[in-house]
Order: sequence, then structure tokens, then C-alpha cells
Amino acid sequence: MLGLKLATDPRWVNIVEKNISEILTDHAWCEQKAVSNSISIVISYPEYTELVDEMLLIAKEELMHFEMVHQKIKERGFVLGKERRDEYVNDLYQFMRKGYKREIALIDRLLFSALIEARSCERFKVLSEEIKDEDLKSFYRELMISEATHYTTYLSFARKYAGNEDVEKRWQEWLVYEADIISKYGKSETIHG
Repeated sequence: MLGLKLATDPRWVNIVEKNISEILTDHAWCEQKAVSNSISIVISYPEYTELVDEMLLIAKEELMHFEMVHQKIKERGFVLGKERRDEYVNDLYQFMRKGYKREIALIDRLLFSALIEARSCERFKVLSEEIKDEDLKSFYRELMISEATHYTTYLSFARKYAGNEDVEKRWQEWLVYEADIISKYGKSETIHG
């Protein structure tokens, strides 16, 4: 369904389980970045009314997810740690086309966003199936469904605004590029790490 070319090794969960505090803090900041990304799209493309409406809904939902993760952190007696850099997202960002007209930049921004949501969804699925902690198992199952919706939303808007751009070809290029990047990750207790 997600089209990802390289699946997460389920043994990644063994790393996660050794430091639940770290995965939760990293996850919270991923949600904050998702809020910022949605708002940034609104700021950059205010003339696309339907897109603005949808980005505002996603931003609200992602902020709610941030709050939910923060609640899990507090329930476990942890404290939200400082924001972390997301090296995976930074690596992925390097594939964005720069210097192109706004319409092309918008398509790439939407595909970039779809890919992050797809990988997050896939990681949440792995957590929902493999983590021993029953509370987190159900928590990540719920979030997996939401991330899948965000993924399809971003991808749908990229297709809608494609114009003459071959979005399917570009999406496949993104997927191949992401597979190369993600092969370097899966070794730390972070959502994309």
C-alpha cells in the first residue's frame, strides 16, 4: 500500500525497547515538525484554498498527536527531552528540486511530505506489531492509521496539482531515493533512525 521499497527490520524494535524515553521524545518532536511542515505549506501556497483547508486539519491533528505523545511521556514518569535533529528527514530533503517554478516545488514538497508520513506509518506498524509494551502497541496502531491518511492526502494533492508534471514518475524516483537513505538507518531508538 505504501509503496516503500525497503521495509524496516523488525529487530529495530529491540533497540527501541531499550530506551522508551528516547523514542517517545523523538516521536513528540517528529509530530511538532509535522505541524510546522503543514503550516509552512499554508504560508508558501495560500492561494490553494483546498490545500490550505486540508493542511490546517493536518496541523491540528499533528498537534493533538504531539499532546498525546507528551501525555505518554508524563504517564511513564519521563520528561520531554530537547528537540532532536531528524537526520533522515534532512537527508530526504536533499532530493527536493530547488530553483524550479513554484508549481514544481509544491509537487516535490507534497511528495516529500507523503514519503515522511509513509515511513512514519510503516514504523508505527512495526511498533504496533512487535513492541512488547501493550499500551504502546495499541497507541502506535492508532497513530499508524492516522499517518496513512496523511500520506494519501499529500500524495493526492501532488497528483491534483500536477499539471504537466509526471507525478507518478517523480514519486517512483522519491521512493528509490528514500530506499537508499533508509538503508543507513534503523540502528537507533528514534522514529526514523
